[in-house]
Amino acid sequence: MRHLATLFLKVERQTTRLALWAAMAFLVIAASLAVYQVTTRFAFGRPSTWSEVITRSAMIWSVFMGVAPAFREGTMIALELVQNALPRKLGLALYQVSMVLTLVFFAVLFWQGWAMTERVSSQTLAALQVSIAWVYAAIPVGSVFISIAVAGCMIRAGQGEWPRESGDNQMLAEAKL
Repeated sequence: MRHLATLFLKVERQTTRLALWAAMAFLVIAASLAVYQVTTRFAFGRPSTWSEVITRSAMIWSVFMGVAPAFREGTMIALELVQNALPRKLGLALYQVSMVLTLVFFAVLFWQGWAMTERVSSQTLAALQVSIAWVYAAIPVGSVFISIAVAGCMIRAGQGEWPRESGDNQMLAEAKL
């Protein structure tokens, strides 16, 4: 069982790193296209018709991909104040219950996001001839990455890595070139 947990944590580390890189890439795309949009609108007086749509889409993907590394790093809104005030075992139990509820939430979000993606697949983005389903797909795809990261948090907590020390930015340090 320990070997399976170790294997899962290795997979989780890689998938969360992938999610972090994707979130950063989408954020760079969104920022670059926002600058382009402002430049074409105000410097040239001819606003781009497609850049605003892609900027919004990239921001949506950036958020959904960025939540997985945020969970892994412990930077999501937490019950830390309450958890740390309780005896260690009770605080850990509260942490695990909150993570189970988080998994349930993202399972429902995956299911509903998948259904929504299928429903809008015949619609296209404004100014582009691309299915809007590509934007909505961020919901189920992000939910999978988030669920993997949350399960990893639960395993690490069960192995004694709870509570996390503040300032633990290991993933960001690992993501550097």
